[in-house]
Amino acid sequence: MNRWRLLLADDHDIVIEGLRRILDRSELEIVGVVKDGRALVRAAQELQPDIVIADVTMPLLNGIDAARQIRTSNPDVKIVFLTMHPDVTFATEALTAGGSGYVLKNSAGDELLTAIREVMSGRTYVTESIAEAVKLGLSSRSSTWRSPVDKLTPRQREVLQLLAEGLQVKEIAVKLNVSPRTVEFHKYRIMDELGLRTTAEIARYAARHGIVT
Repeated sequence: MNRWRLLLADDHDIVIEGLRRILDRSELEIVGVVKDGRALVRAAQELQPDIVIADVTMPLLNGIDAARQIRTSNPDVKIVFLTMHPDVTFATEALTAGGSGYVLKNSAGDELLTAIREVMSGRTYVTESIAEAVKLGLSSRSSTWRSPVDKLTPRQREVLQLLAEGLQVKEIAVKLNVSPRTVEFHKYRIMDELGLRTTAEIARYAARHGIVT
């Protein structure tokens, strides 16, 4: 029997240890564990897992933006979000970004195993308590609807998150291997697009939208 290869992404050690116990099954193999979204994108490219299990909120790059990047290089991978966010907006955003499953951490355990089996059978799985609301949320979106964050480029979303995490422009430039002037350009484009005026407003906006905790 072929084993499904899993890549886990969460920045909390206690969550990872819990997942290892839940996923200790003969049909599953954990091939990697990462703690931030940028590492997740790299590991997904290198390890080519069958399934990614990722939190929505992670350092450096959130799970939803990581999923968008992973999808460009590995469109066949199944992505299951495991998160504390019961907000329907987060769930619809996650599924629209390429997720196949959305499971709440307070209902994990057997439900996560069910989600894995469902998505590997080609279906979508959402935690039962919010499933109907998510279905309505997805059906009410027009094919052309885009959230304000969707209108940002992938690099601008990265800069947005790093600013919200409190990094200075020079620090962001080093992490992204670009010039400080480029970071400043992205910062002001972000502020203009989202109608924000200060770095503090950027942080509050990112927190409201699950980009940072």
